[in-house]
Amino acid sequence: MTVRRRLRLMAGVDEAGRGPLAGPVYAAAVILDPGRVPDGLADSKLLAATVRERLVPAIETGALAHAVAFATTAEVDALNILQASLLAMRRAVALLQPGPESVLVDGNRCPDGLPCPSRAVVGGDGSVPAISAASILAKVARDLEMQRLDALYPGYGFAQHKGYATRAHLEALRRLGPCAEHRRSFAPVRELLR
Repeated sequence: MTVRRRLRLMAGVDEAGRGPLAGPVYAAAVILDPGRVPDGLADSKLLAATVRERLVPAIETGALAHAVAFATTAEVDALNILQASLLAMRRAVALLQPGPESVLVDGNRCPDGLPCPSRAVVGGDGSVPAISAASILAKVARDLEMQRLDALYPGYGFAQHKGYATRAHLEALRRLGPCAEHRRSFAPVRELLR
């Protein structure tokens, strides 16, 4: 009984948005019900946007617990992107109800201060279903936020490139200058501010 309960209360954690030049970094934590794992879970980067969006309700209704959190652009600049990502992950885990008894984190680092044992899993978003689910929730939530920011800051194309350093984004950045959601600590933005 104890072993089954611990398996059920294992959270998968992943982030979305470490590389972009703009916007918050998001993280999600998911405790899957072993009997209700949605079909089609995979690393969010390998799935089409329509597939990710279709999976979100299946993940949310089939999970024992799920949460999404973020670290702001200002926090990214103040802490650095790695520490902001870990902060977003810690916030997502803290929001889980019920809380996890163990945590598997995609990548090679676990956030400090988690309420239970944790382990980093390199490539976990493609091999651990709970991490795949977290990857999808974080990516969809961040994409929605970038669509919202596109309406607030027209001309940058946030809805299309999601803040990544595409040619169109870099051209808009040179033409318009950075907006409030651009990460000043990232080299292409920092150079424009000199």
